[in-house]
Amino acid sequence: MLVRKLVAADREAWDVLWRGYQEFYQVDLSAITLSTWERLLDPTPDGPFGLVAQGTDGGLLGLAHYLFHGTTWSPKPRCYLNDLYTAPESRGQGVGRALIEAVYEAADAHDCERVYWLTQDFNKEARVLYDKVAQLTPFIKYQR
Repeated sequence: MLVRKLVAADREAWDVLWRGYQEFYQVDLSAITLSTWERLLDPTPDGPFGLVAQGTDGGLLGLAHYLFHGTTWSPKPRCYLNDLYTAPESRGQGVGRALIEAVYEAADAHDCERVYWLTQDFNKEARVLYDKVAQLTPFIKYQR
C-alpha cells in the first residue's frame, strides 16, 4: 500500500470513496462535491489537502482530507483531520492507520502542536483504531 497526495487522475475512484463516506455518515454532500474536489486539488496554504491510500493493484483503498488552522490556545497551528474513510473491503488491513500516520507526518512538517478529528459514537470499528493512535477527549460538540 502507498499513501500519497490526491491527483486529478484519482477523480473516479475518489468519487466512489467519497460517496461511501457520505453514506456511512448519512449525509449528502453532492451539492459541494465538485467544489470540494477542486479545493483538494488546489489547496490554499492551510488546505484542505487530500491523501489517498493506493493498493498494489493501483486501486484506491481509502481517503483522508485535512486542514491546518490557528488557535488562541497555542502559537502553533493545529491540524484537523476532516474526513477519513476506508473502503469496506479494505478495513482491518492498516489503511486507516496508514492514512492517519500520513496526516501526522504532514502536521509535523507544518509544525502543528496537535492533530484532532471527530467521529460518530456509533463508529465502533474505527474507534478501536482511534483508541490506539490517539487520545479520546472529553469534549462535546455543538453546532448551529
